[in-house]
Amino acid sequence: MAQPTSDLRSLFLQAVTLRRTVANRTDYPYSLPAIRELGTLELLTPVTFFVGENGSGKSTLLEALAVGYGLNPEGGTKHVRFATRSSHSDLHKSLVLAKARVAPTDSYFLRAETFYNLASVIEDPTDRRAYDLETFGGRSLHDQSYGESFLGLVLQRLRGNGLYFFDEPEAALSPARQLALLAAMHQLVARHSQFIIATHSPILLGYPGATIYLFGPHRPMPIAYHETEHYQITKAFLEHPDRMLRELLRDEGTPAEEVG
Repeated sequence: MAQPTSDLRSLFLQAVTLRRTVANRTDYPYSLPAIRELGTLELLTPVTFFVGENGSGKSTLLEALAVGYGLNPEGGTKHVRFATRSSHSDLHKSLVLAKARVAPTDSYFLRAETFYNLASVIEDPTDRRAYDLETFGGRSLHDQSYGESFLGLVLQRLRGNGLYFFDEPEAALSPARQLALLAAMHQLVARHSQFIIATHSPILLGYPGATIYLFGPHRPMPIAYHETEHYQITKAFLEHPDRMLRELLRDEGTPAEEVG
């Protein structure tokens, strides 16, 4: 896979800044260090990843970016409007988005936890917002696995020249399907698209030339792929599974050599 080059035409969202007037708030999500100390975060490569432990704020910021760009909080495009449960924060109101002069012609927000609800809206024949299922591979999304329907969306629905927000897309994808997603992303990047993705996947994080921001007890910091915990733990386990399992599964007080 050739490394993509940065193209201003594909960088529709170039930075996000937290307004100073809310920097001292202590309620959620401003209580999260990554949000409270956000400052200005630059998004200057076609693919940007947010990584970090659960609860670090990566999905919260991703959601706020998508909502701030006009997308539905529970997923979909700007034209899909539905709500099953209002769970998103007001963070989007506190962000200043640095947008390119030229707007994308396509956009999408994928949330793994609300994809079922989105599929139901898409397939409602009484709703004028319903999509032609041919854009999702010609099959009902509820008759497919989440992985199949998601890949159908990426391969059939996303047109390029777009801005795409994905929240943990690997949730139902096998390793082989994650590789297929990488290939599809690469094709869309070649068609002047930008991705911002919150993920735990060491496979997706390997996308060449991507910017990776680590969320933790500090403002989001850039980190190299091979320095991420996701890569290092996965590599250590695959190289020495027996050793890691012995250490992980041994009872407290039992020498590791006596386990397994």
